[in-house]
Amino acid sequence: MAASFDLTGAIIHSSTSPQFTGTHNTKIKRPSPNAISTVIAGDVAPPESAQVERSVVRLGLPSKGRMSDETLNLLKSCQLTVRKPNPRQYTADIPLLPNLEVWFQRPKDIVRKLQLGDLDLGIVGYDTVSEYGQGSDDLVIVHDALEFGACRLSVAIPKEGIFKNINSIDELSRMTQWTAERPLRVVTGFTYLGPKFLKEKGLQHVAITTADGALESYPAMGTADVIVDLVSSGTTLRENNLKEVEGGTVLQSQAVLVASKRSLSNREGVLEITHEMLERLEAHLRATGEIMVTANMRGNNAEEVAHRVLSQTSLSGLQGPTVSPVYCLCDGKVEVDYYAISIVVPQKSLYKSIQQLRSIGGSGVLVSKITYIFDEETPRWRKLLSQLGI
Repeated sequence: MAASFDLTGAIIHSSTSPQFTGTHNTKIKRPSPNAISTVIAGDVAPPESAQVERSVVRLGLPSKGRMSDETLNLLKSCQLTVRKPNPRQYTADIPLLPNLEVWFQRPKDIVRKLQLGDLDLGIVGYDTVSEYGQGSDDLVIVHDALEFGACRLSVAIPKEGIFKNINSIDELSRMTQWTAERPLRVVTGFTYLGPKFLKEKGLQHVAITTADGALESYPAMGTADVIVDLVSSGTTLRENNLKEVEGGTVLQSQAVLVASKRSLSNREGVLEITHEMLERLEAHLRATGEIMVTANMRGNNAEEVAHRVLSQTSLSGLQGPTVSPVYCLCDGKVEVDYYAISIVVPQKSLYKSIQQLRSIGGSGVLVSKITYIFDEETPRWRKLLSQLGI
């Protein structure tokens, strides 16, 4: 299903039927010729709805694909393993959160159902929240960087032809080829973000065609001039003779934890579960890439050893090293000849840190992984409480 619209307000053409059915069997009328619309079948914004009376908290997770796998892996790493007895079911649970019900849904449906009150929490891409949430005041980003699903929504154009010397969104907007009779043809699956961005950048004569999947083929087939699509590495664009334009990044995206503000404020148990999930996620993600290093070092006292450790740039740790006496039995007496130091270092700097430890007398170096690093209180939790007025 595809529909095209002029950013000036006139509909160029539409292949939709006079009326179509969206979610919940809602009839949607064809927009008037003077209104911009990018509504397509199945992508109707959710109507206002009273929240369902229920006692359990509901978490929406992506139902399939790479995003689903990475979401489940992250939760498992936080000791929040999702238990799904029947692979054909859409529901599951997390044993450590007994009052939580997990629902597997399409990402865009997670955003819609958060707004409807059918879900309380969800993990989806930020691009999905922005596209289907459309700036809703009821959607609150609880954690904005879950460190997977990284991509960007970008404007891309052909490398050759009339676009050969066009390298920025400003240059694209100043092209004189585009008129009301021959608009710039843009294909995208982001029917809210795409037109909004292009209009903000000053492009006037534009026809938006909505489509999903393999958008890179449209310019080569001659059915579009420009695409607005998600880009990860950019390899697919290059292999299809396309290039991103400077200033053409609509938004940067990765997986986020999002919640319904109404649920956080009104539904019993949602705020408490959100707090636990946030703390586990924060602590685990902070620990990712960090290593605990322990070594023995001779010294006259703990202060002297600490001073030597802190003199090395790679050995500052979180707040500093932990220095403890190492007791040994010598001629029947308990004495202290060594001190054990423990310090957290970035995994990428491990070898450099070990070299620095050796240079100041460190030996017997032990290295171990870290699962969590808990702060006194996560800044994201303070920010959430502030947004809720608590």
